[in-house]
Amino acid sequence: MKFAVIKTGGKQYKVTPDQKIKIEKIPGETGSKAVFDKVLLAADSAGETKIGAPYLEKVLVEAEILKTAKDKKKIVFRYHSKNRYRKKKGHRQYYTEVKITDIKGL
Repeated sequence: MKFAVIKTGGKQYKVTPDQKIKIEKIPGETGSKAVFDKVLLAADSAGETKIGAPYLEKVLVEAEILKTAKDKKKIVFRYHSKNRYRKKKGHRQYYTEVKITDIKGL
């Protein structure tokens, strides 16, 4: 099984070809291609594994941008007992949904 670990948006994701993932918002329009060059680890079906220090050179993960949207609303509620203090806020984070198309350079 071919897979890679990429870093984007301050997070790490284990990805395989034809997988759909939600990541932090990246620039680009729907249908365009995205290339992730910060690959931390890559492995192929033959059992060969490459580990970067910190990143692998000449290994790229290509993806197609499916959509950019806002996530579900997260409720932030602050409460102090005995002080009549209550604050309720909502937050919707932007995300980009991508489909991994290929892992090159293995």
